[in-house]
Amino acid sequence: MLLLQIADIHFRHPECNTPDMDPDRVYRTRLLSDVKERVRALGPVGAILVGGDIAFRGIEAEYTAALAWLKELAEVSRCPIERVFVVPGNHDVDRSVITKSFAVQNVQAAISSAPAERREKLLRAQFMNAETGRTLLEPLAAYNEFAKIFSCQVFPPERLYWKQSLELEDGVTLRIHGLTSTILSGIHGLDDTRESLYLSPLQTILDPVDDVVNLVMSHHPPDWFKDHDEIEDAVQGRAAIHMFGHKHRQRIARDRRYVRLAAGAVNPDRYEPGWQPGYNLVNVKVEGYGAERKLLIDSHLLAWQTNPEMFRPMADGTAGEIFSHSVAFPSRHLGNPVSLSPVRLEAAQRTEAIELPNDSVEASMSDEHTRNLVFRFWKLTASQRREVSLKLGLIERSELKLPEPERYGRALLRAGERGLLDALAYEVAEKENNHGR
Repeated sequence: MLLLQIADIHFRHPECNTPDMDPDRVYRTRLLSDVKERVRALGPVGAILVGGDIAFRGIEAEYTAALAWLKELAEVSRCPIERVFVVPGNHDVDRSVITKSFAVQNVQAAISSAPAERREKLLRAQFMNAETGRTLLEPLAAYNEFAKIFSCQVFPPERLYWKQSLELEDGVTLRIHGLTSTILSGIHGLDDTRESLYLSPLQTILDPVDDVVNLVMSHHPPDWFKDHDEIEDAVQGRAAIHMFGHKHRQRIARDRRYVRLAAGAVNPDRYEPGWQPGYNLVNVKVEGYGAERKLLIDSHLLAWQTNPEMFRPMADGTAGEIFSHSVAFPSRHLGNPVSLSPVRLEAAQRTEAIELPNDSVEASMSDEHTRNLVFRFWKLTASQRREVSLKLGLIERSELKLPEPERYGRALLRAGERGLLDALAYEVAEKENNHGR
């Protein structure tokens, strides 16, 4: 599966909504052209992973422009728009909300100033409380409105981060964990400093399940967190692929247990030292069987050059323009597929896929058809979403005052839990058909 990794797009209003006055537009346009050419050789993109800083000030107008561009990116990469996954960055935090709200300042300060041994417990208590949990997320309100159509919004008390699954070869699942690195971002309305943020073990469970490859994406890399040592231990030991942004530096690090990719930035500040837009294409493939099975990861790091203007692959020393790496990924099922007939092998693979451990309904809703249904659901009018959700019993009337990303995000999860996805699909289709009459 080919993954497209980008970060730090920094859609800035009003420039991004007045294209003829947006000096950064050209780099995004060049990136679209470059992706279009590369997928002709590499094949279609299976998922687009957006590592935060989508906006610049975290306001609605910036996400309107971002969504339009991401739709273009999905089209040229031949990737369904439903396979776009996003996490928030510090520029997706609306700091004006923090400076105007003592409630937000107080809950952030309480967690930040807590002794290390009490911080995790306090974050859990604050996030699981209906009032303080929503207060923590108020600066991400515009981001959540944008992220909801991709099922990447966060809400209390159960969704501090998200995870989604994609199928690789031979019954292997790629599980993407989208971490929320911005809970303490913009504290007191100020810039973040190294080790000023907090992630917590609540987000790094990354359960090492058989036949599941964990991929972690977060805007901030581990060294920006107060608990960076614990994060490094968890991520390195439990995830085979790490994707970070924020630093605007395009890098790759390879270890026998994992590969770590820094996305660079689609639109870094043109006046910052070392300015260089970039993005990554990462091909992930399973090879071998049983004890010999490996995850093969070929990374194409595309960096901007000025004269002539274009994206060019970064070189891997004498190894060419592809950074190749393999991570051992043995299976507990150590049989030899050669001894099976093609029919029996296919049946065995189907059985393994069916019995794949799944600790989350959310992960099971990552199926392409279900994600498409979610996308269509959000395209209904507000009154249609309300009518469908109430009809199927997916929300209570007492929940109608909740923010939409939380209200209907929870309703969609309930549809999966209660086996009502087919019924939901029928109701959505009915609304779509009636709208077209």
